[in-house]
Amino acid sequence: MKDRFKAVMVRKDADKQTVEDVEIGLNDLMDGDVVVAVSHSTVNYKDGLVLTGRAPVVRKFPMIAGIDLAGTVETSSHPQFKPGDKVILNGYGLSETHFGGYAEYARVKGDWLVPLPQAFTPAEAMAIGTAGYTAMLCVLALEDAGVTPDKGSIVVTGAAGGVGSVAISLLAKLGYQVTASTGRTEEEGYLKGLGATEIIPRTELSGDPRPLAKERWAGGVDSVGSKTLANVIASLRYGGAVAACGLAAGMDLPTSVAPFILRNVSLLGVDSVQMPKPRRLQAWERLARDLDVSKLAAITQTIPLSGVRKVADDILAGRVRGRLVVQI
Repeated sequence: MKDRFKAVMVRKDADKQTVEDVEIGLNDLMDGDVVVAVSHSTVNYKDGLVLTGRAPVVRKFPMIAGIDLAGTVETSSHPQFKPGDKVILNGYGLSETHFGGYAEYARVKGDWLVPLPQAFTPAEAMAIGTAGYTAMLCVLALEDAGVTPDKGSIVVTGAAGGVGSVAISLLAKLGYQVTASTGRTEEEGYLKGLGATEIIPRTELSGDPRPLAKERWAGGVDSVGSKTLANVIASLRYGGAVAACGLAAGMDLPTSVAPFILRNVSLLGVDSVQMPKPRRLQAWERLARDLDVSKLAAITQTIPLSGVRKVADDILAGRVRGRLVVQI
């Protein structure tokens, strides 16, 4: 174990936020009963918000960024983990109130950790990351709501992003017909390669919504929010449901009660940060079973730890396709 190691630190002085590459020691880490040697992390949309300071995600400064990590247990006083165990961690306040994954070591609570499924390497687990894990939570929510492949097609918004890319791959493998909504129609080949059967431009769902529209989809996975989510809700078939997990277009929801009452549809909120551990384990077990690992290479780029700041603006602007893996 190194005495000093690399980390990406977010600081705030008055109203000015800065991000620095620093060297720290184990004594500088926060409390926890497991020390993990971090091998990989990711850059999610939320990481972009942290690194740019465009939203008040960080609630304690200074803060090591990175909401995900994968690595090997170095030391542990937790009964479920021992040195050498491969583990992953998504959320639980990483990069908000607890030091995150953009460092060579992390000290965390063992209760937050999930064993790395044998189906994945640490790099593959981070190619999935919070975005892919959230996509699986959305699929589970749709299944729980009775949205099965025979009920009709599923629309995935923000389709070329991290959540969207994994959601399309999962849904297609499970037998659903998938409509991909994207602002980057030049990615049609990429999205169809993941399993989408239809591509529609983002503008088709971003206009002012009506209370009810033509019934089109049995379900949806939405990471955009605002008018896009309202238009999806208005276009659900009777008894349909949409799993909402993001707010890239805003936190507002300009809709009405009409589709909920007249079409018996459901809006399923999906949180990944504080999701109870049994559901986390279920999601990762299903990812190991239902995600085509061969598709991960097509949706993944790998960057060094020193490169995370350079891609923050790109991911917020929707210029990143698929997933970004950070090799620590």
